[in-house]
Amino acid sequence: MNTPLPPAADRYVRSVNAHDAASFNALFADDAVVRDAGREFKGAAAIREWSDREVFAPLVTLEVLDVTDSDGRTVVTTKVDGNFDRTGLPDPVVIDHHIVSEGGKISALTCLLSGGAGV
Repeated sequence: MNTPLPPAADRYVRSVNAHDAASFNALFADDAVVRDAGREFKGAAAIREWSDREVFAPLVTLEVLDVTDSDGRTVVTTKVDGNFDRTGLPDPVVIDHHIVSEGGKISALTCLLSGGAGV
């Protein structure tokens, strides 16, 4: 994939792939909301707990397949790998990361299986 990612999305992918929890958590606004697998996490503490458990403990990595960016919303489509429970998931696991950023910080992130409904 050769399309450059917008800055917030680029830092998001890089911090996940580097397994850099501190950089990842610094990307989010204090009142940010993350929606993942039908669950919602509001605020820095809840997002940190979610990311520690769901992103960093299983050593998730993201391979960017596609990116669209319009009106402050970026959708990064990735092939996801790591040591997580794949029960009921397709192979490969392809996730759309819907990122809304304001002032250089992520204010909303929704992670859906590719082809799922938007945010």
